[in-house]
Amino acid sequence: MNKTRQKIHDVIYEADTPAGKAFDILLIIIIIISVVLVALETVGWINEKYYSILNIAEWTVTILFTIEYILRVISIHHPRDYIFSFYGVIDLLATIPKYISLIFIGAQLETMMAIRALRILRIFRVLHISRYIGESNFLYRSLLVSRAKIIIFLLFVLIMCILFGTLMFLIEGPKAGFDNIPESIYWCISTISTVGYGDIVPLTGMGKFLASVLMILGYGIIAVPTGIISAEMVQSRKKVDVNTRVCAECMCDSHKDNAIFCHQCGSHLDDDK
Repeated sequence: MNKTRQKIHDVIYEADTPAGKAFDILLIIIIIISVVLVALETVGWINEKYYSILNIAEWTVTILFTIEYILRVISIHHPRDYIFSFYGVIDLLATIPKYISLIFIGAQLETMMAIRALRILRIFRVLHISRYIGESNFLYRSLLVSRAKIIIFLLFVLIMCILFGTLMFLIEGPKAGFDNIPESIYWCISTISTVGYGDIVPLTGMGKFLASVLMILGYGIIAVPTGIISAEMVQSRKKVDVNTRVCAECMCDSHKDNAIFCHQCGSHLDDDK
C-alpha cells in the first residue's frame, strides 16, 4: 500500500489523529443531515414547497457518500472484507437509493425512503471515535458477560406471563375481553411492563387482585436487568483500549493501545513501514 492510500486509510478508518477525528465528526453531521432530509420528505407540504432544495441536498449527500464509499474500498488490501461487512452493507444501502430512482423511474417513493432511512444505522460510527470507544467497548463487554443471566430472567418473565395469562383467562373469561389464552398473555405482558393499554381490563375482584400483583411486579422486573448489568460493570471495571486503529489487511479493529502489529493477521499497523 503506497503512502497516499495509507494516508486515506488512516483518515477514514481511524480516529486517533486530528484528521481522522475531524473526518468522523463531519461524517456524523452529514449522516444526521441525510436522515433529517428523509424525514422532511415524508411531510407533504414541506416536500411540495421545498422539493427542489431537498432534491439538491439529497444529491449532494448521495455524492459525498459515494466518494466516501469508494475511498473506503480502495484504501484497504482486501475490499471484499469491507464490502460484505456490516458497515459496508449499510454504507452501500445509504448510497444507492438515489441512483435506483434514476434507473427505475416508477420506483415506489415509500420504498426508497425506507431504504434511505437505514442511513441512521451509520450513526453507530460515533462509537469509533476515540473519546467514546472505550466506554462503548466496556458496555458491550458487560452486556456480553451478563447475557446468560438476562436470558434466564427473561425466560422466567415469559413463564410468569403464560401462567398469569392462563389464570386471567380462567377467572375473567370472554365476557371481560379475555377471549383466549394468547389474548390473556398479551394483556399480562402489557400490564407487567407497566404499559397498560386499557383495551382489556379485569372486572372481577380476583382478576383485579391479580392485575395489582402484576403491576407491582412490573416495577421490579424493569429494575432487575439494570441491576444485573450494573453489577457486572462494577465488577469488571478496568482499563479499556481506546484506540481506533484498523488493520488494512484484515480489517480487524480490536487492537491494544500500544500495538504495532495486528494480533489477528500479524500485519504492521503502519503499513507504509
